[in-house]
Amino acid sequence: MNASIAYRPIPQTIISSIGCYVLEAFNPPPVNADSAAVQVMTDLSRVPSATIAGDATLDLANQSMILRSVRLLLVVGEASKIVGVITSNDILGEKPVLVAQNRHCRRSDLCVADVMVPVKSMEALRIEDVTKASVGNIVATLKAVGRAHALVVGQREDGKQSLLGIFSASQIARQLGVQIQTYEVARTFAEIEALIAGI
Repeated sequence: MNASIAYRPIPQTIISSIGCYVLEAFNPPPVNADSAAVQVMTDLSRVPSATIAGDATLDLANQSMILRSVRLLLVVGEASKIVGVITSNDILGEKPVLVAQNRHCRRSDLCVADVMVPVKSMEALRIEDVTKASVGNIVATLKAVGRAHALVVGQREDGKQSLLGIFSASQIARQLGVQIQTYEVARTFAEIEALIAGI
């Protein structure tokens, strides 16, 4: 604080007795199978990426997902470079148990890097293809690869690749109007397909 400046409190007002309303946050629009795919993509230029370090504990990663209401975290290293991805299934499924058994250690000894999908095994969609695709194309793509998420990348002017967006089966389901009660990928797609078939 600058000692030569005397900061004054600003005046307050009263809350209106005839009504003070909460501003509604941005809600993704309802869509159908023929809607543009970008309408169900989480645009990372507008929504901060949910990230975690590779040396974080699995419990910390799980808590981070709960606090952010996401089921996927990008694992980043130096200079925000993506080194992998971890999902709620990677943390809560049998993968940590199997890794701990193989290493003869406890599950609590594992960190994110031990169970994440490393960047060398990750695939993504090109933004050029996404901009021409429909929601139905994205649902078909996620089902074909058996995953609940898909990453979208683009090329920067300097030639480097950037992560531009993320597709989530649960987000698509919400925008389609499907109530998803489970983390199970197969059941999620069954519910989405049933809705699409009825449209």
